[in-house]
Amino acid sequence: MNSEPITVSKGGELKLFLFLTMIVAPALAVAIVGGYGFAVWLTQILTGPPSIS
Repeated sequence: MNSEPITVSKGGELKLFLFLTMIVAPALAVAIVGGYGFAVWLTQILTGPPSIS
């Protein structure tokens, strides 16, 4: 087993941070909101729109 510590440069850390904040986080937010919207749409297709009883 390799027990040497992993070294990360400041430039690599900055690139990773920018990648996570500018690409991964917005894509994840769009996927979550889109998935929820799709689930609501599909539920209303199958059960009908909400009604006041």
